[in-house]
Amino acid sequence: MFVSMTGFGSKSHEFSWGTVKFEVTSVNHKFQDFSVRLPRELSSLENRILSILRSSITRGKVKLSAEITWNPGAKIPAIDNDGFSAFVNQVRSIAGQNNLEVSNDITSFLMIPGVLDTTGNLAEEAALVNPEIWDDLTLGAVAALMEMKKSEGSKLHKKVEDDLIVLEGIAASLKERWKTAYSEAVENLRARIETVMEHYDLEIDEARIAQEVALISDKWDVSEETARLEAHTGKFRQTMNEEPCGKKLDFLIQEMNREINTMGSKVNDADFRWGVVEAKTCIERMREQIQNIE
Repeated sequence: MFVSMTGFGSKSHEFSWGTVKFEVTSVNHKFQDFSVRLPRELSSLENRILSILRSSITRGKVKLSAEITWNPGAKIPAIDNDGFSAFVNQVRSIAGQNNLEVSNDITSFLMIPGVLDTTGNLAEEAALVNPEIWDDLTLGAVAALMEMKKSEGSKLHKKVEDDLIVLEGIAASLKERWKTAYSEAVENLRARIETVMEHYDLEIDEARIAQEVALISDKWDVSEETARLEAHTGKFRQTMNEEPCGKKLDFLIQEMNREINTMGSKVNDADFRWGVVEAKTCIERMREQIQNIE
């Protein structure tokens, strides 16, 4: 089964003070590369979220971001009456001891940290008190992401399957063409040797000619390469049904390309070499799709 490394997913949860939305995006990457961007109020959840991402996604460049949408009126801060009164009394006591005047402007006291109880504390408390909610929120966003990744993966599977069928056909035609090209090349080599020997009026030794032809023609033999290519395509088809399979398929693509290049360097037949070009083009199309598979 193919699972694309490209996708998007989101999940929201409503609280009494607002709504939190998690969004997850994923793009191609050779390894696991995860990052989390959270509002200050939810920063304590970062390691917990990263742990879930690492256990749920095999590889890719994955980013999770969170956004808080506060309910109307939730952003209005409340004054800590007891804290405010205690602070003002303390300031006046110190001022009286040092013969200083104290301003009656309440604004200056409201700037003191802790006097105003902001709504951020509500989110911070929720992050600490109910961690299960955030697990469900993260897993929900990941589930939506995986649904899209699998949908994209099925499309990639179809494209790669079509190209694999084409490649198998090319490999079969190369195998058949090589039999004819090999025989023609051997006969041409034998004829050239005999022509040279006759030109220099040399005695023709059929056994020696056969030996030399066998030694040289062995360098043209691509039967091993065609057999390995056939084995690689078979293994490729089998691996396509595994999950995850991206790295394995990428390795097999490299091996198939190596066999095709070797065959192209050994055989000079025009039709055979054109088949090699078509095979390399097909493999390159498959490689481009495989790069996006988890």
